[in-house]
Amino acid sequence: MNKEKAELTTFENLRYTRPDFKAAKAFYETLNARLKAAKTYGEVRECIFQEEEFSSTLNTQATIAMVRHTIDTTDPFYLEEDEFINQGYPEIMPQMQAFNAALLESKFKGEIDKEFGAQFLKAVRLSFDSFSEKNVPLMQEENELTSRYQKLTAACKISFDGGEHNLYGILKYFSDPDREVRIAAAKKYAEFFEENEKELGEIFDRLVKIRHQMGENMGFENFVPLGYMQQGRLDYTKEDVAAFRKQVLEEIVPFCEEIYKAQAKRIGVDKIRFYDEQLIFSDGNAVPIGDRAYLVEQASKMYHELSDETGEFIEYMIDHQLMDLDNKPGKAATGYMTMLSDYKAPFVYSCFNGTTGDVDVLTHEMGHAFAGYLAARNQPLQALWSEPTDVAEIHSMAMEQFAYPYAELFFGEKAEQYRFQHLQEAITFVPFGVAVDEFQHIVYERPNLTPDERTAIWRSLEKKYMPWRDYGEDNPFFAKGGWWYHKPHIFQYPFYYINYTLTTMGALEFKKKAATDFSACWRDYTTLCRVGGSLGYLETLKAANLAVPFEEGGVRRAVGYALDILREKIAKE
Repeated sequence: MNKEKAELTTFENLRYTRPDFKAAKAFYETLNARLKAAKTYGEVRECIFQEEEFSSTLNTQATIAMVRHTIDTTDPFYLEEDEFINQGYPEIMPQMQAFNAALLESKFKGEIDKEFGAQFLKAVRLSFDSFSEKNVPLMQEENELTSRYQKLTAACKISFDGGEHNLYGILKYFSDPDREVRIAAAKKYAEFFEENEKELGEIFDRLVKIRHQMGENMGFENFVPLGYMQQGRLDYTKEDVAAFRKQVLEEIVPFCEEIYKAQAKRIGVDKIRFYDEQLIFSDGNAVPIGDRAYLVEQASKMYHELSDETGEFIEYMIDHQLMDLDNKPGKAATGYMTMLSDYKAPFVYSCFNGTTGDVDVLTHEMGHAFAGYLAARNQPLQALWSEPTDVAEIHSMAMEQFAYPYAELFFGEKAEQYRFQHLQEAITFVPFGVAVDEFQHIVYERPNLTPDERTAIWRSLEKKYMPWRDYGEDNPFFAKGGWWYHKPHIFQYPFYYINYTLTTMGALEFKKKAATDFSACWRDYTTLCRVGGSLGYLETLKAANLAVPFEEGGVRRAVGYALDILREKIAKE
């Protein structure tokens, strides 16, 4: 069984040791031989737990290095460690996959299924089937390129409003009540991507071609099937996703047009343009009423009131300092939750910038963290902690909805504005999310497109899914389709982004459940968290009493309650 290697004090005090990949190869070679020679299920079981313990330590050290590198991308030590790990991990994957192969060939598969559930070996099979030794050097190059994208965007320095800002810092001006400020900020933001368009285009072009070659090495026509496998998708196809996108186009896009017409009237402009979209109220959006320390204190109050489980969880996170939230020079412009496996400890990372997004981190990323915290304490194997990616975002987005009754803690008198703003943004995000997904399908099915052709395709998808999107005369770079360059997921996590839209459906289902029977809703939600990765996508939805978003009418059923709330509020304006 995976055991804690040492007592967790704080993240800052964790000792980092460079992973020994040569020793890792030797470990797996010895373990694989033992597994193949196993005469009893007890011997197989012991091999499974030894692999868990070893890989946990390996993952933990890699995670410590990754987190410390993203906190300060200019630190030469962790820059070197991050590069070393990105090169080293792919090299031991053949030995790791040999372990998976031995499990799949074991005559004790029935006993494994009985103890750990059928999903464990299904996930092992998926991992094995999506790997080829031919792809190892391609994976190493892929890691180099995504690191290059991250370093390039993290190094951004924008002079504006008397200060110097990174990409996260400038975004707060997109919701400034003064339209001229919004226009100027959007122009500065676009300038960074326009100035770096050639390099960004080259990075992505190479990523597409690398991934295409990976797909061909696996015997596929292109990268798309492998991309789905890497996301752990066993229960549905790209045709199901296309059917979901069609529902979004029919059900949500027209409503978003209504929303933006109402917003234009509310903020006093003739027509919403790109730089107006984030200003929901003419006197300014709701903004947090305190700094990071204050917001964390309020989050602690909220989680203690929400449930005993979340109260215990937030104390653990604060006591062990498992958050890095302040925006700093050189800090990577991203946000995430990750797990320190050896300690069953989640870690939350963000770059606070004084907007509602700061509070969203304390709900969204903490929703991920809470799910990881529960799964790690309820599943017997580390391999069963992580749920499919298309489930993971339900945890986070539903937690955002559960936080609505506590908005006064964070926003004071503007709490009701925040609730309206957040719900509107939950809906208006979905068309953008499916546009990203369709964009990725197109570029990976047509890998020889030029960077300019990809940009033109992105603009065509904006017109399809976001027909209200107007960049005005001040932003020719985004007007031609350059907006896609700013989204890290497109570069770093192919085919992940649709998860945010699929899981919005589940989160809004939980919103309706919470309004009718919170106790039953919370039971379903904690079931979802505890399940972790022990069930497949459809089985997990069933366990949590959630609908399948691909089914006919699934989108309408999921979002109907939220749309009614927004319609009612707009009608009263």
